[in-house]
Amino acid sequence: MSRLLLAAAVATLVLAAGAFEIKEATLASIQLGFKNGSLTSVELVRLYLDRISRLNPLLRAVIEVNPDVLHHAARADAERRSASSIKYLAGGGLLHGVPVLLKDNITTHDALNTTAGSLALLGSVARRDAGVVRWLRLAGAVVLGKANLDEWANFRSLHGSDGWSARGGQARNPYVLSADPCGSSGGSAIAAAANMVAVTLGTKRDGSILCPASLNSVVGIKPTVGLTSRAGVIPITPRQDTIGPICRTVADAVHVLDAIVGYDARDAAATRKTSKYIPHGGYMQFLNMDGLKGKRIGVPNGFFNFPNGTVQHMVYRQHLNTMRKQGAILIENLDIDKLDITMDNLNNGQQIALPAEFKLSLNSYLLDLSYSPVRSLAEIIAFNNAHPVEEKLKEIGQIIFLAAENTTGIGAPERAAIRQLKKLSTNGLEKLMKEHKLDAIVTPNADASSVLAIGGMPGISVPAGYGKMGVPFGLCFGGLRGYEPRLIEMAYAFEQHTKVRKAPMFMP
Repeated sequence: MSRLLLAAAVATLVLAAGAFEIKEATLASIQLGFKNGSLTSVELVRLYLDRISRLNPLLRAVIEVNPDVLHHAARADAERRSASSIKYLAGGGLLHGVPVLLKDNITTHDALNTTAGSLALLGSVARRDAGVVRWLRLAGAVVLGKANLDEWANFRSLHGSDGWSARGGQARNPYVLSADPCGSSGGSAIAAAANMVAVTLGTKRDGSILCPASLNSVVGIKPTVGLTSRAGVIPITPRQDTIGPICRTVADAVHVLDAIVGYDARDAAATRKTSKYIPHGGYMQFLNMDGLKGKRIGVPNGFFNFPNGTVQHMVYRQHLNTMRKQGAILIENLDIDKLDITMDNLNNGQQIALPAEFKLSLNSYLLDLSYSPVRSLAEIIAFNNAHPVEEKLKEIGQIIFLAAENTTGIGAPERAAIRQLKKLSTNGLEKLMKEHKLDAIVTPNADASSVLAIGGMPGISVPAGYGKMGVPFGLCFGGLRGYEPRLIEMAYAFEQHTKVRKAPMFMP
């Protein structure tokens, strides 16, 4: 699509929006539109469907649209008119009637498929909604559809699929179409960035929320592992899997986080253990303009290694100075113990633990489906072998799948690898933060994602700037398990004092 035609399409979208401005709409502006009569849920859904129909052929952010979404939106409008619905009143009605796009590894018990982007799972039927989807529906949200992703959440081969899935095609960065969109929650981040929806969910084993959020100039929250239920989500590892929001603003992402945290009997051990971290009154109370004041923020070595004179070098320096001006105490030149090993997923123990965990978890998920064309990892491998062109077997391969299939459970080698990972986390970032009494560390993009991931620790990525060619980059606040309140304070204050985000221009 030419730049001229694309500009005309975007202009048409703006005119079609009428009195309500769909571009950069927030949950607050959407709810105001509902309240003052300038918008209904049905109209909002139609506006987003229009944007998807125009932009998705270019961006490939959305795999599938819910065929019943307008019916659900009409029901939300009826509930709002009654003004007595429990759904409308719950949580202040912040998500009521709002369309939500889910990454295509989060199951829904409806007309939508859940396939992790793979043709192998097309037509599979879940017994129930995923835990986080159940919470969203209880809050009155409307499931708009499924977002594209790196197929199998980037866990099929070592070099990954770079935003591609067999069902969704090649996802593209809306800022610079030739740039890396990152993944594996790329479709979710792209859709939010391009105003195809206001609220999306992503999932994360390592950098799968923080990385696409950074490179698509949106906000991504990677919660403490277990804070959000993983039940009904196509798994990789129970040690590191987590589900979190990807939105355009910190406030919107926190609204969504509030809605999806909590105990789930189908992920009982993890959600019970972490429920102690959920603050009374929820997370919205931590949207504090002065949230940087008095915070001790570590700037670890090994991350801000940008050459002098580059945009990133100058902008990140400015951002660190902004934090100081807002009252933060920055502690620089900190060394995370054995950082090189921690960051090396081929030698830190992950290459031994993850394949075994994946096979066990995936086979369990497949057996729980009401119907599935495949019932095991072995059958998925066979499907890929039988469909090498559609699944790009020659280009991408499935070496991780093959390695996982050869595992026989969690034995002595896997347990030793898991102990090593725990030791790296305990003696690394956890020890550093406790010794220096840090509220957070700050790093560029998702560069510290592995450090956070192996310890099940949270992070929030916020837009930080745009490179020489216009490609976005982000800033990540990371902390210890349960540190979401202080991370939210810092991320929100940083966002409000920098106001970096701008809508994409679809550069070639």
